[in-house]
Amino acid sequence: MSCLDKIGKTATNTCKVTVCKTNKMAKRAKLKMHINECKEEIEDIYNKIGKKVYEKHVREENIDIKQDLKEECRKIDRYSKEIDSSIERILMLKDMKKCPNCFSEIMIQYNFCPNCGKKQYNIKPREEKIIEQLDETDIDDTNEKEAEIVKNEKEEFLENNE
Repeated sequence: MSCLDKIGKTATNTCKVTVCKTNKMAKRAKLKMHINECKEEIEDIYNKIGKKVYEKHVREENIDIKQDLKEECRKIDRYSKEIDSSIERILMLKDMKKCPNCFSEIMIQYNFCPNCGKKQYNIKPREEKIIEQLDETDIDDTNEKEAEIVKNEKEEFLENNE
């Protein structure tokens, strides 16, 4: 193999690694933005809940939390699940996971948590878990942007891992 071939292969490999890392950084940035949007929505819902409770207080009405705030609580639950899912995807992009015992971020290949010593179980390969999470992501039908992000992530992941 000539020197120029080696240089060409090295340059090609360097470019591929750089593109891959840049894509991961961009995906992490999108996920972090999505997390912040969800947190803002949750904060708005908290404000609506507070307003409803105060209005009932002013009118001296009884507050039935299950009845009056059911929909708002469901929305908060949905946004919380989206946040958890996004955090999990960010960790996977960084080749990390959370210890189920102490919730420390650890490298995905660790068999034991360096923080608490708990044995780690890798039930599924990383790629299968990512695809499963993208498939199971609870997408609000009214949020086209969210649906598009998840669809693009799945397509890009499948393309990069063929």
